Amino acid sequence: MDKPSDFALLTNEITKAWSGKTVSEYKQFKNLKKENLRDNMTNMELVLNMLAEVTSTEISKKENPKTFVESKDIAVKGGTIAGNARKDIEKRLGESIIASKNAKELLDQSKKKLAFQKKGKP
Repeated sequence: MDKPSDFALLTNEITKAWSGKTVSEYKQFKNLKKENLRDNMTNMELVLNMLAEVTSTEISKKENPKTFVESKDIAVKGGTIAGNARKDIEKRLGESIIASKNAKELLDQSKKKLAFQKKGKP
């Protein structure tokens, strides 16, 4: 794994395994053009993404893959663990935690909530 494209492919595998979407599908879902996907994730999405990445890294340290195919298998394993956590959380919440809102929409929502809270205080 020497090429930057290898890392992009593994990132795609990790993302698909935990979120059910490839990176490009996820960006399209959030209506992103050139913006960074990570910069447009909710806190829950970020945590699950980080869980998938860290888990994949730790599995890789234990299994010491020699080929890209072995690395890809590890990426899927790590992503699947985070994907199972996502499904458990969604089951408890009764709703998806994969949000279509991007950073601008999340910021606007946060500002509206803050303005509403300020109005209610004496």
